[in-house]
Amino acid sequence: MGEGLEKKLRQIQQKELEEKTMELAEKAGLPYVDLTTLTIQKETFDLIEEDEAKAANLVPLDRVGQTLRVAVLNPENERTKNLVKKLKQRGYEIKIYIASQRSIGYALNFYKGRVKAKETKLGVVELEEEKISKVEKEIKNITDLKDRIAKLATTELLETLFGGAIKVRASDIHFEPEEKDIRLRFRVDGILQDVFKFEGKNYPPILNRLKLMAGLKLNIHDAPQDGRFTIRRQEKDIEIRVSVLPGAYGESIALRLLDPETIKRNLEDLGIREDVLEEAKKQLKKTTGAILTTGPTGSGKTTTLYAFVNFVNKPGIKIITIEDPIEYHIAGISQTQVEPEKGYNFANGLRSIVRQDPDVILVGEIRDAETAEIGMHAALTGHLVFTTLHTNDAAGTIPRLIDMGIKPQVIAPAINLAMAQRLVRKLCPKCRKKIKTTSEEIKKIRAGLKNLPERIEAPKITDELEIYKAQGCEECNLTGYKDRIGVFEAFLVDREIEKLILKSPSISEVRDTVIKNGMITMVQDAYLKVLTGITDLAEVERVLGE
Repeated sequence: MGEGLEKKLRQIQQKELEEKTMELAEKAGLPYVDLTTLTIQKETFDLIEEDEAKAANLVPLDRVGQTLRVAVLNPENERTKNLVKKLKQRGYEIKIYIASQRSIGYALNFYKGRVKAKETKLGVVELEEEKISKVEKEIKNITDLKDRIAKLATTELLETLFGGAIKVRASDIHFEPEEKDIRLRFRVDGILQDVFKFEGKNYPPILNRLKLMAGLKLNIHDAPQDGRFTIRRQEKDIEIRVSVLPGAYGESIALRLLDPETIKRNLEDLGIREDVLEEAKKQLKKTTGAILTTGPTGSGKTTTLYAFVNFVNKPGIKIITIEDPIEYHIAGISQTQVEPEKGYNFANGLRSIVRQDPDVILVGEIRDAETAEIGMHAALTGHLVFTTLHTNDAAGTIPRLIDMGIKPQVIAPAINLAMAQRLVRKLCPKCRKKIKTTSEEIKKIRAGLKNLPERIEAPKITDELEIYKAQGCEECNLTGYKDRIGVFEAFLVDREIEKLILKSPSISEVRDTVIKNGMITMVQDAYLKVLTGITDLAEVERVLGE
């Protein structure tokens, strides 16, 4: 009984100590951390000598690139300040957390038995990146990754996950707490795929380490948090955007992997048909007017806007963007990010940008009437404007802007080109199979391509028509698809459309007019890609409906 009481008293004292440390951290304006609940990146201990760390009551926690996160007992202690200064002189950006004496003592024990790793110049130890690169080379697909994860200790999971995600071209990693387990999924080519399930008790160290890397508060569990970090690689850096959301069984994590290769795509790589591509290039060579691309979240609009920017980004051209957030960094242009808490939103940000006398302006998204009006006026006064809008199709662009309160007489001369797009998965070239179509499939294709303009060349649709279909192999993670491509529709705002806009038309009126004038719809564009073996009917129906 005596031992039980003593244990209880120790627990109460420890809790009081941690609460007091939390209060001190809050007063100092620094984040608090409990090191006993955290997976510490022990390789970082090689950056600081044990006697220095103990004398300064400072523990290295985690290094991402040149950012080093450390926990300290007292940031105002002279020895602590001297060690932080020394680390900064070695090229590190230092992020400081406050921890209790119990926490610091617990973590300093990790020095015991460590073998110092080789340190490269500027004090960088390239261990984490090496692990990631090794995983990339050793696995072929998600099945390989599942087998590898099953044999790993939880503390080794993250490096393996990032290496695997980069290898299989995943755009997102999701940790989803369930009643007993944690579900891990990758989004590959827009589709979520199950990777692994692990016990809930192993989740807190992973959650805390990701929060730490993203600069989030470890002691907040009942509110959403957003952050980001960078995986430094020899050939390219991968930006990771982190979203943490509280739920019924704990905090779920969504990691968005932003690969800079995505924005290096040329216009020719997006899947835009030759006739639309030529028209788009003509409009991109103009010095005034707006080009709008529309579609739901995840339809590739941002990639298209960046391709526009890459096309016009030449010496002598000033380009400024306003984005939420900046997803990819492009050399040679000025990029700004909205910060509503500081009063910098799309509307007043755009107003400030216009005063900077740019030639080209990229507005990440038109969300309100004020932003729309400033954008339209910028397009009328000597600027080329690229932006996005949430509508279902290209025809919906005009009525949407009118609904926002923009005068038709402003819209008509301001817009050069309106586009809409979706992303469909491409058939895996290694395993796709040519199969004779059924009568039902032929009926669908004929209906979809009805009234196709004569200028468009398409394979003849007969009862003997053969098209490619998805199969599945190791190369494509047994899905039958690899990578994605856009399906598009676009119309030019010519004299006839300008006159129609002045009448405040409905979506159906705009749509009927642009189709009569020869616009190829997204559905028709998708069916043409089916006939040429780029995608299949099942994928078109998944994305665009029957």
